[in-house]
Amino acid sequence: MTSDMTARMLRLLSLLQTRREWSGADLAERLDVTVRTVRRDIDRLRELGYPVDSARGHAGGYRLTSGTDLPPLLLDDDEAVAIAVALRTAAGGLTGIEETALRALAKLEQVLPRRLRGQVTALQTSLAGITWEERRPRADPALLAVLAVACRDHEIITFDYTTRHGTATRRRVEPCHLVDSGGLWYLLAHDIDKNDWRLFRLDRTTGATPTGRRVPPRPVPGDDPAAFVAGRLSAAPTRYRAVATVHAPAERIRARTRGLATRLKPIDDHTCRVDASDDYLPRIAQTLAGLDADYTLDADPEVIDHLRHAAHRTLHATNGPLTDPDGRPPDGR
Repeated sequence: MTSDMTARMLRLLSLLQTRREWSGADLAERLDVTVRTVRRDIDRLRELGYPVDSARGHAGGYRLTSGTDLPPLLLDDDEAVAIAVALRTAAGGLTGIEETALRALAKLEQVLPRRLRGQVTALQTSLAGITWEERRPRADPALLAVLAVACRDHEIITFDYTTRHGTATRRRVEPCHLVDSGGLWYLLAHDIDKNDWRLFRLDRTTGATPTGRRVPPRPVPGDDPAAFVAGRLSAAPTRYRAVATVHAPAERIRARTRGLATRLKPIDDHTCRVDASDDYLPRIAQTLAGLDADYTLDADPEVIDHLRHAAHRTLHATNGPLTDPDGRPPDGR
């Protein structure tokens, strides 16, 4: 009897951790008990230190709230392994979180069962990462946390935002989703003043302040936030235009490159178009070099000049004229 009650309370705690709010009836149905039993189990969790809040009435329910101390979290085996491995690599796109992640990992590994410790060790010794020189700014974990809570609670938030042209403005938005795109974090939100969907780069966002005002969830056009963001990014204006008509199938180019998403469009079975436009000239050159296929280029003069200078530097470094694979100069002489 005691083991049944313990298992039921652990299941109850697990449910409370997966959703912001549960009605008593929903919990009773999930646990296959009465609503009265749910109330007693909630009281037992409170006695153990879990801050469970409740609201009476038709729309009432139960939810875990923040307390003075963080109570124990209930994790199944897969969740524990996933968190332990993720903590090892948590600093990949963030800054200022490395030491905190290692402290959390040490605490978790102390309580991991022996059977899971072996899995975590195997994964950690099999994985390796390479740290490259960062050209893009890294996201602030504190800002990410504030925006994530606002997205979850559908709470209106204000912040200072600097546009790509350097103009600073104060924004008031309904946050929807956080999206990571190639190392850059974006907030997808509905701008209240402009009455339209907007994307905000987190490295240009400061002073995020929750207003305390919650609104009903606003559906994203197309019901796919990632696809919506990808479409907006591909259509966003860039400083330099560079569009390549590539003489290779789109599937081949997509397999050889990463991060092109909606910027790659098939023309026919043997040709595709790649929009390599960007604010950063070396990144355009990198994208074009990664195509590994012949192409014709429609680009701004600044792009052409940069590519020509880069080609001349490469030729100079080889200490000889450029030749084709048969050893002949490119003009065929």
